[in-house]
Amino acid sequence: MSSDAAFQRAYSAEHKAQRAHDLADAARTLAARDGVRAVTLASIAQHAGVHASAVRRYYASREEILLLLAQEGYEDWSEAAVARLAQYDSLSPADVARTLVDTLGERPLFCDLLTHVTLSLEHESGYERVRAFKAAASRALNIVSDTIAARSALERIVAEELVIAALALAGPLWQASHPAENVQRLYREEPELAHVAIDFEHTLARLVAALGGGLISDQRAQEDAEQRA
Repeated sequence: MSSDAAFQRAYSAEHKAQRAHDLADAARTLAARDGVRAVTLASIAQHAGVHASAVRRYYASREEILLLLAQEGYEDWSEAAVARLAQYDSLSPADVARTLVDTLGERPLFCDLLTHVTLSLEHESGYERVRAFKAAASRALNIVSDTIAARSALERIVAEELVIAALALAGPLWQASHPAENVQRLYREEPELAHVAIDFEHTLARLVAALGGGLISDQRAQEDAEQRA
């Protein structure tokens, strides 16, 4: 929209809620299309058809909008992961790793957001927004870990460690596997340097499976030690 007349201020509670939703939806669309790093308050406002000065009536910062998207990402991912895990009667570490990797790989925006959460989004968001995000992330972690523990030989704490590791690895591996255009050009022009390029799902699957195998071996070693004691 190009004229100020096109921007109408929301007055009712319903309209304000819709305006906040529209802004978040605009941020989601832009982040999915251009990457989280490229999203600005001005671009969100323009895409949502809201005057740039009005955005701060609904969100204190760009980071608060993106942290809300990360919160929604955790909720969506955990629902999908639990539904997938629930299809198994007995989960092997490889089953767990594959499920975690598949459900993360199907959510590129969530993986992109994971990197930015601790680097900037939490730092630049208000207390209540951070609190809501942390509560949602904790619920997501717990429900996925509980499901793994209930359907595998992994103890609850070990299952949680594996899920945390998968999430922690997903963010940086996603960034490394989706390099900037100048890096992509470098790989094309100097193939000998492209050996450091990363295949996101393949690399994450191998690392999570290895971690799962190591954690369960350590768990069994502790169980054996306790039985001998």
